Amino acid sequence: MSQNEPIDLGAHALTSWTGSFGLPDFSRIGEGDFGPVFDAALAAHRAQIDEIAGNPDKPSIENTLRALELAGDPLDRVSSIFWCRAGAHTNDAIQAMEREISPKMARHFSAISINAQLFSRIDDLYQRRADLDLDAETLRVLEKCWKGFVKSGARLDPEGKKRLAAINEELASLGAKFGQNVLADERDWALFLDEGDLAGLPDFLKSAMAEAAETRGQKGRYAVTLSRSIYEPFMTFSTRRDLREKAFRAFTMRGQNGGDTDNSDIVRDTLRLRTEKAKLVGYETYAALKLDDTMAKTPAAVMNLLEPVWAKAREKAAADEILLGRIAVREGANEKIAAWDWRYFQEKLRAEKYDFDEAELKPYLQLERVIDACFDVAQRLFGLTFVEKKGIPAWHEDVRAFVVRNADGSERGLFLADYFNRPSKRSGAWMSSLQSGYRLGEGSTPIIYNIMNFAKPPAGEAALLSVDEAKTLFHEFGHALHGMLTDVTWPSVAGTSVSRDWVELPSQLYEHWLTVPAVLEKHARHFKTGEPMPKALIDKMLAARNFAAGFNTVEFTSSALVDMAYHSRADAPADPLAFEAETLQKLEMPDTIAMRHRTPHFLHVFSGDGYSAGYYSYMWSEVLDADAFQAFEDTGDPFDPVMAEKLLKHIYAAGGSRDPEALYLAFRGKMPSPEAMLRKRGLAAVTPLGGPGER
Repeated sequence: MSQNEPIDLGAHALTSWTGSFGLPDFSRIGEGDFGPVFDAALAAHRAQIDEIAGNPDKPSIENTLRALELAGDPLDRVSSIFWCRAGAHTNDAIQAMEREISPKMARHFSAISINAQLFSRIDDLYQRRADLDLDAETLRVLEKCWKGFVKSGARLDPEGKKRLAAINEELASLGAKFGQNVLADERDWALFLDEGDLAGLPDFLKSAMAEAAETRGQKGRYAVTLSRSIYEPFMTFSTRRDLREKAFRAFTMRGQNGGDTDNSDIVRDTLRLRTEKAKLVGYETYAALKLDDTMAKTPAAVMNLLEPVWAKAREKAAADEILLGRIAVREGANEKIAAWDWRYFQEKLRAEKYDFDEAELKPYLQLERVIDACFDVAQRLFGLTFVEKKGIPAWHEDVRAFVVRNADGSERGLFLADYFNRPSKRSGAWMSSLQSGYRLGEGSTPIIYNIMNFAKPPAGEAALLSVDEAKTLFHEFGHALHGMLTDVTWPSVAGTSVSRDWVELPSQLYEHWLTVPAVLEKHARHFKTGEPMPKALIDKMLAARNFAAGFNTVEFTSSALVDMAYHSRADAPADPLAFEAETLQKLEMPDTIAMRHRTPHFLHVFSGDGYSAGYYSYMWSEVLDADAFQAFEDTGDPFDPVMAEKLLKHIYAAGGSRDPEALYLAFRGKMPSPEAMLRKRGLAAVTPLGGPGER
């Protein structure tokens, strides 16, 4: 297509989806299409916004709020495909476009947020809301829309609006570059080993490392990569302390290696701009801005949760370190254990204490059977069925498609799953959507996808998961169900469009069903023999589920506390990495444990705005999910139909249509205290903090 040829948004493959089951026809999409189609879609959206803003008729829900919600469909479509590609299957062309489109999109939406004519119409509706006879969901959408405009600078003077738009544009560019730098460091580093270097490694890991080496042009060798699916088991089982140290240093130094991929300056500039943005729109700190529309509400409420948990986690980790040190001495170590030793000796302690190791579990956690378990739980709780459809092209050949049906056989939507690690995919695991589900206008059915980074086995071999990887699969599938089961009218409150510290509840809650004995007995079967996991091994696994509570909680909570420390300041630190070190020193961070996400590769916080001042939300939601699952346990049936119906109605289907506190109270009848979460993590009880609903 010529660059000068007009784009027909009603016919282009990026915006008119004619593939199977309502998907885009990926076979008709070229990487060179994105730029022209983005430009045409942005122009079309601008025209719609101008028409809404300039409407001479009195503002109404129909001609203003509804019109605004339904505007920009072509832009939504091209964006959903592009950002999927940028995360799950990128290349130089996509990355170049990402650097171009990120600031362009920020500029576009900033202009909408500060459009005085448009805001005056929204403000008119908001001021008259009590007289408009609105249903609860529409009222909530109007209130969220109005508040979003205010927080985005709609009330600023012209100079302030101009500056805010420039800040948003620069932040978008920085976030795109941050993520690309981390991906480059992960992609470009590998530790190639030979047979003599593999002491202690189980067969499943050797197979994954052989596949990773072959993918990188080193057939016949073995590669340690920075994918957690290889890195963590290598650190757990390798007897070679020197190799563990090399891998650890590479993993923790992602984004801090100097040169073009170093993120130090990007973090500094990001924090400076976020601080300026917060003050510009009337908040003392960026954390105050971000938490204003969450369950927590304030940084103080977040710290009231994190600080007591941190104290207990450090206490537990210190006790564990003594035990690990004794094992190290017994094995002939002549120095204190280091951070690259913890997983290795922790696994030995687990084997000693519970008489099994992680490698014993993996043969019973074949990827296909864990997927089946996810689907089975969804069927038993919500009546959903998943039917795989072969041969449907997507963004990569590994992507699998499943038609989702309701209990009555009607079609619910489409679920796409991309399970395996590859150099073109950023690390981690996530859920997103190509299309959300809602009823407004002509309505829309959900097209939801999960991205994982499991090690891909050699052709013909089974993919085996660790317990943590199986939990990750359940976690992300919980997010997928949140998107799939949405039952709302308005797009802006559909599925996972909820506050950050509520969005993790459906996903973390779903993890609980992985270890329900009935689920394990049915699905945890040996990948070769089909024999169920022995009850003795299940019992050991369940007994040991909190074994690493100190390590895991220190890893997570230190990251959450550093995130809050950065964003709770009234001024941005001039040297963020020095500030990170100072913060950890004040926290008395154990030197034998590293943050789960150090600043230079903290994608949650710096590759975009999503979890900035919000990484705590996993633990906030954990308070809720532990209490929510307790509701099922109290009935004696993990699939209790009455509780399942409440769970569907008030948690998974409700989206952001009501205040999350009201939704939780409707489900549970009370707000939780952290006690159930602390028991779940295997930490001693602390003084009750009160439920998240208490301010």
